[in-house]
Formats: sequence, C-alpha cells, structure tokens
Amino acid sequence: MSMTKTLTSTEAARRAMIDSQLRTSGVNEPFVLARMAAVPREDFVPAAARDTAYIDRAIPLENGRRLAAPLFYGMMLAEAQPLAAETALVVDSGSGYLPELLRPLVKSVDVITPEEALVKSRKAAVYSLMLVDGAVEELPDSLTKRLGDGGRVLTGLVTKGVTRLAVGRKTAGGVALLPLAELGIPRLSEFDKAAGWSF
Repeated sequence: MSMTKTLTSTEAARRAMIDSQLRTSGVNEPFVLARMAAVPREDFVPAAARDTAYIDRAIPLENGRRLAAPLFYGMMLAEAQPLAAETALVVDSGSGYLPELLRPLVKSVDVITPEEALVKSRKAAVYSLMLVDGAVEELPDSLTKRLGDGGRVLTGLVTKGVTRLAVGRKTAGGVALLPLAELGIPRLSEFDKAAGWSF
C-alpha cells in the first residue's frame, strides 16, 4: 500500500512556484523556501483569484492595491536575512502576506499601512528591520525615523518608471537606497516625490 501523499492543487501550485519562480531566479536560501512553502498565498488574495494565487505576476486586491509576484517576496526575504532577535516593521499593501512570511523569523513584527507611514509620531517605536510591500519613489522622513541607527530597509524603488528591489541602511540619520534587481513591483503612490518644476 502506497503512503505517498497526494498534493492538493494549491499545494502543487505552491511547490511549482518555488521550483520554477524562486529557485530558477537564484532564491535558494532554505529559510526563504520554507516560509514560502508554509504560507498559503491563496489565503491572502480575493476569492476569485485563489486559483491564480501563484502566477508570476501581481494580483489585484479588493482595496485597489496589488499583491506583488512571489519572486519579489522571496528576493526581499533573502536580502533581508532577518535575525531572531530583531524587531521589524512592515509597511503592508493590505494583503497581510509579507507580515505572515516574516513573523516567525524575527522577535516581533508591527504592521502599518502606507497612509500610517506618512504620519509623524514622536512616540513611534524604533526598528532594526523595515520591509515595504511595494515600490516607492522616496522614503519619507516620517518612515525613516522609525528605523534605528544601522537598521536595514528593503523596498521596491521606482526610478524613471522602472521598479527594482532596493536595500538601504540607516547612517547619519538618513537612508540611501541601493537598487539590486529589476522586478515588476506594484507602486505605492503615497510615496511619490512631489512634482517639481521642469522646463
């Protein structure tokens, strides 16, 4: 009698996502693959999109935002290298997927919306790791002030209409972002730069 477990369609799709999207793009860190295998992405999209939860493109959410393609999250976690003692802040696009991926990898995870990230707070907690679920033109001071000295931030970065995964570290009170890999990342318009003069 065979003891082989039959995979459900979503389990098979999740395994295919890992093998054909993450591994083939160089995302092979065991902790990343384990988290992406453990978290059912279909639970974080609208019911009508459950059957396509694992496609390699962004999925529209009911709040008007989009859940990025799986590769964005895999590469972000791999670059972040979260530590068990860290306190993390996630700017969430509304799906809850990224905080769930991160939660067991760090000491604590706080979640705010893009709108909340723009609000200045004197009593805001300070974090050692910050992940932004989307692409920004710039990180506002109200957000970078929540990052402790030496703290790391990973986000999508929009430059001349192109989105890339980017990483930064807070030094001397500021954060400079280094673009890493060009990816299709949903844009967070709340973090667009103010329009300037042009001739």
